This record gives sequence, C-alpha cells and structure tokens, in this order.
Amino acid sequence: MDAGCATQVVLLRRILMDVLVLAGIVLPLPAGSLASQQPAAAPLPEIRQLLEQVREHQRQLDKVRENYTYTSAQTLQDIDSNGQVKKTETNEYEVFFVNSHSVNRMVKKDGKPLEEHEQAKETERVTKEAQKAEQTSPDQQIEGQPVSITKTLELMDVRNPRREMYKGRPAIVFDFVGRKDAKTHGTIEDASKKLEGTLWIDEADRQVAHMDVRFIDNFHVAGGLVATIDKGSNFHFDQSPVNGELWLPTGAEATMAARVLLLKGVRQHFTERDYDFKRFHVETQTRKDAKAVEGAKP
Repeated sequence: MDAGCATQVVLLRRILMDVLVLAGIVLPLPAGSLASQQPAAAPLPEIRQLLEQVREHQRQLDKVRENYTYTSAQTLQDIDSNGQVKKTETNEYEVFFVNSHSVNRMVKKDGKPLEEHEQAKETERVTKEAQKAEQTSPDQQIEGQPVSITKTLELMDVRNPRREMYKGRPAIVFDFVGRKDAKTHGTIEDASKKLEGTLWIDEADRQVAHMDVRFIDNFHVAGGLVATIDKGSNFHFDQSPVNGELWLPTGAEATMAARVLLLKGVRQHFTERDYDFKRFHVETQTRKDAKAVEGAKP
C-alpha cells in the first residue's frame, strides 16, 4: 500500500471509530447504587432522560475512573477479497484517565516491547496528550477522541424501548437509526445519518453494557473523492463492572469495508480485549510524565 492510500486508511479508521466508539459513555458508577430505586415493574424511563442521567453521573464520578488503569490489546487484520487475512498488526496499550479524558500509552508492538527510541518517542507523545487533557474541560471533546453517544443520538430516531436480561442483569434496550433530515456539521455527524444500532443499558447502574452499530448505506467522504465506507461496516462494544466500584470496557470488535480514492478496496477486521484492571494513584510529577503508580486494590 502506497503512502497516499495508507493515509486514507488511517482516516477511514478514525471516522469509523469516532462515530462508533462510545468513550463518552464509559462512565463510573458504584455497582448496584440505583437498584433499590429501579424495581423490575417500574415503567420504562424516557430514553433521552435516561441518557442525561448517565451523563450527569459521569460528571459526578469521573474522579473514580482516574484511579484506574488497564491493558488494551488491539489487533487489526487486513482482509483480501476472498476473506483471507493478508496482514495482522497487534498492539498493546496501557490506558489511564486524565481530567476525564482517556490516554493510551503503547507498550508493545506486534507482541514485542518497544525499542528504546520508540519508548522515548511514545513518552513524548503521551506526555503532550496528558498535558492537553489536563488543560481541556471534561465536557469538551479532544480532537481525535470519540464523540459522545448523547450527542450522536440527537441526530437519530430512538425506537422500541424494552427490558431484557443481559449477562444475568436487567437492561433497558432500545434501537436507533440516523435521521436523513438531521442538520449536521462535519464528517462525523454526517456519518451518523447512515447508522443504525441497538444499545443495552444496565438498569441498576445506568451503564452501557453492550452496543451494536452498523452502516445501513454507503458513506461518502468528501463526496466519495477521498473514500467511501461501505454499507454493512459494523462495530460492537462491551463493558462490565470492575471491583464493584465502576464499569470499564472489556472488549470491542469492528469490521470495515471501504474504497479509497475511488479505486483502492480496503477490508479490515479490528478486535480489542481489555483486561488487567488495576486501582492506582497518580502523583503530580508522575501525571506530568503520564505514568501510573499502582496502589492497593479495593
């Protein structure tokens, strides 16, 4: 793949992940804290009010999440037209939070620890990212980070609310689909018109437990001159309670098919596995250097 195509692939991946990843709703809330307020026979809440409750809980309890770090193992496969894997990239990251924003430090590339010069370059990048997070309001989106689901759903029709059991816990479930007549600004909001999906919210903890999203039509970037994300590209996301204190991501999966520069076909499969959740504390100097110091677990 030449440099021009590689650049467009990175753009496509960013568009897909920005539209679909719900980091804006990976929210800390003590497990079971609302259970006594949500009897099984209670009427279903109005969905947009429910999402506002989730967002408000985030504002109140983001500091809890900043006490945690975890490992994220990510695999990206290039797929040929016959469905065979042509190339596989695997990266491992340490994820932590600064001022409510997530920061990822790469620690392994293709299964191997970073070389000394790579570590220095990554430390410089992460330090700048952490400093930017410190200076950015928790309510303000940092460029390159995912769009909040609350914002995305403003551009969509929400339908079919219901209750289901998910992994043994009651969940409020609803479907959503992009509104063709929605007024949008920018590539990410434009892409929202082409999406449909389903969201599972844990009823007791007001946390997103699972999400499925897919493109229901081709999405043309710059009128198709730059790229087109094909109908059927999809994303799945999971998170679970950790240490009885908050919820954090446990995994994600995405499949993308696209055409770059009108000609180049791209098919990719992405998987993410999140694990090794640790409670820690961050000292002032350590935060500036974007390093986590592990402390006692709850």
